[in-house]
Amino acid sequence: MQVIAHRGASFLEPENTIRAIEMAVKMGADFVEVDVRVSKDNKLVIMHDADINRTTDGKGLVKDYTVSELKKLDAGDKETIPTLEEVMQCVKNRIGLVIEIKEPGTEGKILEKIDENNLENVILTSFYHKSIKNARKMNHSVDAGIIFTCQPVDVNQMASNANANIIFPSYRYMNEDMVKQAHRNGISVYPWTIDDPEIFEKFVEMGVDGIVTNKLIEKR
Repeated sequence: MQVIAHRGASFLEPENTIRAIEMAVKMGADFVEVDVRVSKDNKLVIMHDADINRTTDGKGLVKDYTVSELKKLDAGDKETIPTLEEVMQCVKNRIGLVIEIKEPGTEGKILEKIDENNLENVILTSFYHKSIKNARKMNHSVDAGIIFTCQPVDVNQMASNANANIIFPSYRYMNEDMVKQAHRNGISVYPWTIDDPEIFEKFVEMGVDGIVTNKLIEKR
């Protein structure tokens, strides 16, 4: 079972920063998850929120800042906002990368970056299921998963509609039948975000393929 460090080792270091990624590597995570948005000058940058208010000392929307302007901000403990390129260079041949597409229409640019960096151990994911469908249409070999916060009537149909080979359900809406149903159709299951050890063990027993966590990176 694989452990995915949500926004890096975000309980110890500023989320979505190189230092958080380095800590996740040090702690033995299998993958690190980051969120991708687009800057004013059309560059791919790492930021969860649409604005920079919560995680930096700046104010306003990511899309209203150039990369050079974003780099001047403090993303926590004097860390800077990384670009997707910088993250890829950091993780290459060290740890897997889960990229959450935060803005529909950016999947093409993200796939280009994956190819440019010859990155192999990568998963695309998004709440925007159309983005996953588009990404898989552009590159059918890329692993891609849909995120959802509901209990679908037919999880396989939902995945099929997006041409996804992975699902990322909120753990609150999961049960063992969902896992079995997905596995029967060759779909991997990665619930999120689990920080309670007892809940973690419950899902390990269910046979999920991996778990997204903020805290339990070292746990197996």
